[in-house]
Amino acid sequence: MKPLPPRFREDVRRRLRERAQREKLDGLLLLGPGNLAYATGWHFSVNERPMGLWLPVDGEALLLVPQLELENAMDIPGVGVRTYEEFPGESPPVLWMIEQASAQRMAIDTLEAEFLTPAQAKLERLDLVDHAKSERAVKRAAELILIREAARFADLVLERLLAVGGDIIRQGGTEQDLLADCTGHVKKLLLATHGDAFQGTLTRITASVHSGPRAALPHGAVTVRRPLPGEPIIAGIGCSLGGYHAESGVTLVLGEIRPEQLKVMEAMDEAGAATVHALERGWPCSRVNEAALKAIRDAGLSDAVRHRIGHGMGVEGHEAPWLAPGDLTPTTPGMVFSCEPGVYRPGLDGWRTIDTLLLGTDGVDLASRFQTNHPLETRTLPC
Repeated sequence: MKPLPPRFREDVRRRLRERAQREKLDGLLLLGPGNLAYATGWHFSVNERPMGLWLPVDGEALLLVPQLELENAMDIPGVGVRTYEEFPGESPPVLWMIEQASAQRMAIDTLEAEFLTPAQAKLERLDLVDHAKSERAVKRAAELILIREAARFADLVLERLLAVGGDIIRQGGTEQDLLADCTGHVKKLLLATHGDAFQGTLTRITASVHSGPRAALPHGAVTVRRPLPGEPIIAGIGCSLGGYHAESGVTLVLGEIRPEQLKVMEAMDEAGAATVHALERGWPCSRVNEAALKAIRDAGLSDAVRHRIGHGMGVEGHEAPWLAPGDLTPTTPGMVFSCEPGVYRPGLDGWRTIDTLLLGTDGVDLASRFQTNHPLETRTLPC
């Protein structure tokens, strides 16, 4: 397994140029970091210094970067490079990029409001449209290979937690100890398996572990709290391989699962099944979300819902389309989503599972296998 080759990025740029041509534009200026990574394969350090890629319908693609990134940018095949001195600069870098394009009709994927009027003054036509978004939404076979492998390693973190989590807690271990052990173990496996081939790409493990009442905070900090018998422990795992992301997650119980807790877990399981059912029928994203959350609400847990059922994944861990209210995008083969049923009861507990779902022509492929391999009643850690 290797990173995506330069010809993959060349094909991305070709498709984006064709979009610009169909819209009767001179080209596209990409400023979003995810879009630049998608079109070039360069996973650069995102900071205050703007980076851009000018994709003309005809002519050389240009990376437009600060001077300190010159050498890094020159390593990217298939594009020219021009640099500006520094940020914020005598002239704002984004306006400098527009001038470097030497075009009159362009689309820009993202633009700060303060630059809208001066940008319009430099152009005959300015479309604020992200033409890369729909291209990124439907993955190619080579992208799906990396996402499946990333999901496999995310699952391995959960397998490690299930195998040794009880022992760590019995020895006085905390949320931080659980996190350090399971991520540290799998990071070594990831690097041993893919480290040499994927040097210079975004390849890493990220995770969170929350227990008991703190599990009711979807984005809470991992602390030195020691889980107590009978409490749920949420583990959410992200893995990136070659710049492509996947997620797996589960809620385990320390000790026996009580009947009331099992009902919550069953409702979340139903939400996951409803998500798969809706995706297989090509429902719009918002309708998928409604169908999934209905399973949780029908279980009497309406007040415990805090977020959408899921989001797209690819070159960014969170990217469009969104399985959420307001996103009317039809779901189509090639899309990749997280499925994240969550139940959060402040002061009591929290529950969340995560699967990476790959929508294909013949149905949904569960790239995350942990939940499939471990039925509800087996998701326990010994006290």
